[in-house]
Amino acid sequence: MRRFGIDIEVQCVPPLDTDFIPMAQFDRAFLRTARHGLTVAVERADGQRALKRTRIHGTEQMREADHYYIDRLVKNLLWTKGGFRIYTDDKAVYDYLKNAYCVGGSRAFDAQFMSEVYERPFEVIWTDVMPQEKHTSQAVGGHWEGCRIGFDAGGSDRKVSAVKDGAVVFSEEAVWFPKEQADPAYHYEGIVSALQSAAAHLPRVDAVGISSAGVFVNDRTMVSSLFRKVPRAEYDRRVKNIYLRAVHDTFGDIPCRVVNDGDVSALCGAMSLQEKNILGIAMGTSEAAGFVDGDGCITGWLNELAFAPVDAAGGTAVDEWSGDRGCGGSYFSQEAVIRLAQRAGVVWAENLPSAEKLKTVQSLMAQDDPRAVQVYESIGVYLGHTLAYYAESYACRYVLLLGRVMSGKGGDLIVKTAKNVLQREYPALADTIQPVLPDENFRRVGQAVAAASLPK
Repeated sequence: MRRFGIDIEVQCVPPLDTDFIPMAQFDRAFLRTARHGLTVAVERADGQRALKRTRIHGTEQMREADHYYIDRLVKNLLWTKGGFRIYTDDKAVYDYLKNAYCVGGSRAFDAQFMSEVYERPFEVIWTDVMPQEKHTSQAVGGHWEGCRIGFDAGGSDRKVSAVKDGAVVFSEEAVWFPKEQADPAYHYEGIVSALQSAAAHLPRVDAVGISSAGVFVNDRTMVSSLFRKVPRAEYDRRVKNIYLRAVHDTFGDIPCRVVNDGDVSALCGAMSLQEKNILGIAMGTSEAAGFVDGDGCITGWLNELAFAPVDAAGGTAVDEWSGDRGCGGSYFSQEAVIRLAQRAGVVWAENLPSAEKLKTVQSLMAQDDPRAVQVYESIGVYLGHTLAYYAESYACRYVLLLGRVMSGKGGDLIVKTAKNVLQREYPALADTIQPVLPDENFRRVGQAVAAASLPK
């Protein structure tokens, strides 16, 4: 394979996506001939920073390759660690990034998103003295005493669990369509309905934990795809505190904690495996991720891997929110299952909802239909290569895989295929990164149960 004048060797190719170029292999090939030193860093509003020392070519001949490498590198830093400010020690790189991360630039969406999350204007800074890397973490979850409710808000379904002194007494899943609704009353009523359903199975409610797609600061919903149709003014007024408001209106002044669903998936792993250094990935409507470090704490990183790069070829799938190509949400989600199944020749009834299309493919996989087998093998190849790429950002020992896409025999095949890819193409990582699955029920509703343990 060849991209921007760079020759890339790939042994394991997805059967339904032969043009796929893994980011890990592109970076390896690029760095073999790069000699010009470069440092970039991203900074969050709390003063935490992530820093990357690397190399580019720095020549006119390789300018296009350099720009692509820098674009993907910085995008990955921003969406894994988070930040409203980029630092670099290279003037040419500064000029490129300054033109990209501005209104009308190629990364205008990313700049606007980060500005809204951290409530600061987005900046690119050129400096000879790079800032020091700085990270902190916090312990959350693991509180099981009393009568608790855990709620998990996804893009196509919502899940709720009632937990009494650590024992699950009730769990429920309900279909909803939050991404298509402009009136936040729809979301609020769905949240309250789920909370009331769980409360009916408890003598009282002492605390509520919320797992949700989105970015949260002090339990406020700063940005979330679940509410993307809500007008900005309404969002600020009725969405930023929607979870806190729903809990308070339903149960009064009780402890409540709201955490990104990816971090909750990682907490699921810590609880299920009794281990640390766990990257949790939930494949549902999109890709959610979170990380529990060696101290058993969450890091406060953004972990929005749905927007982090996966495919250096760009692919045909365009993320409908950001407009970018080749990012995780298009490869580790029900959208990926549907796209690949169409390539394999699966046909659905007209206007069938995406969740039902996924169920159709899962039913075919249960019968070992060769079309479905190719779908899940393709996602497994994507995952094996991408775990090698994620390993550059996360010092993970285990990768816990959750969500609807991982249900049934398809999830088992994804894990098996990913392990084979790691063994063949990244043998040094094959013994240090273990993709794992919880039991079937935990795959589907585990985040809601784990969410119940969030608040003290």
